[in-house]
Amino acid sequence: MKKYVIGLDYGSDSVRAVLIDTDNGVEVASDVHWYERWKNNSYCNASLNQFRQHPLDHIEGLVKTIKSVVEESKIDANLIKGICIDTTGSSPIPVNENGTPLALTKGFEENPNAMMVLWKDHTAIEEANEINRLAEHWGGLNFTKYEGGIYSSEWFWAKILHVIREDEAVKNAAYSWMEHCDLMTFLLIENKDLKAFKRSRCAAGHKAMWHSDWNGLPPEAFLNQLDPYLGELRANLFSETFTSNEVAGTLSKEWAEKLGLTTNTVIAVGTFDAHAGAVGAKIEEHALVRVMGTSTCDIMVSSHENIGSKTVRGICGQVDGSVIPGLVGLEAGQSAFGDLLAWFKNVLSWPIDNLVLNSAILDESQKNKLKEEIESNFIKVLSKQAEQIPLSESIPTALDWINGRRTPDANQELKAALSNLSLGTKAPHIFKALVNAICFGAKKIVERFEEEGVAINSVIGIGGVARKSPFIMQTLANVLDKPIKIAASDQTPALGAAIYASVSAGIYPTVLEASQKMGSYFEATYYPEKDKVTTYNNLMESYNELSSFVETITNNK
Repeated sequence: MKKYVIGLDYGSDSVRAVLIDTDNGVEVASDVHWYERWKNNSYCNASLNQFRQHPLDHIEGLVKTIKSVVEESKIDANLIKGICIDTTGSSPIPVNENGTPLALTKGFEENPNAMMVLWKDHTAIEEANEINRLAEHWGGLNFTKYEGGIYSSEWFWAKILHVIREDEAVKNAAYSWMEHCDLMTFLLIENKDLKAFKRSRCAAGHKAMWHSDWNGLPPEAFLNQLDPYLGELRANLFSETFTSNEVAGTLSKEWAEKLGLTTNTVIAVGTFDAHAGAVGAKIEEHALVRVMGTSTCDIMVSSHENIGSKTVRGICGQVDGSVIPGLVGLEAGQSAFGDLLAWFKNVLSWPIDNLVLNSAILDESQKNKLKEEIESNFIKVLSKQAEQIPLSESIPTALDWINGRRTPDANQELKAALSNLSLGTKAPHIFKALVNAICFGAKKIVERFEEEGVAINSVIGIGGVARKSPFIMQTLANVLDKPIKIAASDQTPALGAAIYASVSAGIYPTVLEASQKMGSYFEATYYPEKDKVTTYNNLMESYNELSSFVETITNNK
């Protein structure tokens, strides 16, 4: 008798559920829910780099998508054996002693500091700098060593420190804090003992400085020097962590009834979307998986024999079992990928949105049709015209740091820049420069891995950009001078989450075996165009020069 599992994938803008046949990884049903409050820019302030999300967006999305795939598939609920949830990260949220998000409690319903602090929120830059200074000079172990030696404002402790210093009410009410993937997993299970709950190693190791070398989280003696609250908080967090092939619990009676499932459904330990995506793309040693969305995460795995005790300088983390149990997971990435192109689209759209679509000449029907036509063709037409610009023509140089730099060497204070503009520079020239920039940023990551002795034999691209933009992927192949395979699945992270669920439910013995049976096939390969590789190498020199200049003026502020 066939068995099925569900992968639930929380992205920055939406959540999607997939119901997967464990025999072969075939997607039986899927559904997507877009966050309503997030679409309305509630609780966010881009000018302050503040990006918060209300947990109701996530809960509503969970109910809608899982119910939808169960009903659409018409599969007997008894045959749906497991669920695994992946989310963006680090995205912590304050909770009370029962594990209820503060935003769902009286008095905090509209308080942004009681919301989930999304990964791209950079309000904690000063706190991250403080953590880095202390880690280097406090006289004990440097707890950032497995985060590439630099702690980021995108991560757990910096965000908590910023919020509790800004908001005394949240500080006093927050018994504990949970990563998004842990919160949603905890919500579904029957056992509501927060102390006994199995927290995600993927989240804790990469973002909260958890490591077995120092028996868990950084000690109170270290945290107290940042703020006594953090030292107290440590006792209400966790000491052990768990990999996503393990069982967090079973679906509660309340949630089984809401979702149309049974209480026998196993809930796996949560994970991050990029790590699940790598599993969905059949990651193996020496393969770099680029998860390309609003930002990128670059994921690798290494055996203990190959990585040994070496720490890779300037990446986001290396954690035993965070991707594949038994292998060390390595994570890097770019803070903006799709976001950089979306920013440019928004800049170009200003006269359309504010003049054309507000014109009294057009009726509402015409405006809606025009808006739909522009939306569907905007990037497509820009890409086509940018692709036609010969490399011999003068192209601006751009930096991809529109939301800071994640890797190599995290620095969220850095800003993007453009140089080499002229009266001949048109929108497609700038678009081509931005595409070059995100590809050059990717090459800096590849170079860092290789400089640190981590060999990369293949590159795998997953996500909407990888599947829908041949122009970007061909440029990336030329810049990296490496072939790039494209995973065919539209929902690779959700598929990876389903693979974890299949192991936690006992259907497969290991994640590697499940990944090989259920993982995505590859629909295309982009090969470097050798006549263009040298030209891109020369263009990258301009990128490096502009990078050095911007870093210099940033550091001299």
